[in-house]
Amino acid sequence: MGKTYYVYILASRKYGALYIGVTGDLAGRISLHREEVWPGHTATYHIHRLVHLEPYEDPNLAIRREKQLKKWLRAWKIKLIEKANPDWADLYAEIAMD
Repeated sequence: MGKTYYVYILASRKYGALYIGVTGDLAGRISLHREEVWPGHTATYHIHRLVHLEPYEDPNLAIRREKQLKKWLRAWKIKLIEKANPDWADLYAEIAMD
């Protein structure tokens, strides 16, 4: 079984500021965002809520998808989030248990 890579979307709140990233260590990366270790967009706007994630076995596909999503209109990103997570629930608890 190989490594899993994730494309993820964080939000500050429902319909708030968004951040899209890619990582091979989802729980660790989300923890770093929540601790606001790095100055920047996620720390400035307190973007901590994991609202969407997509797993990939190939890191190149994950990176390609991240770049694709970053080019999308905001309305498309919101539609993507709400398709699987209409309440914008924080999915972090689900992945932290893995």
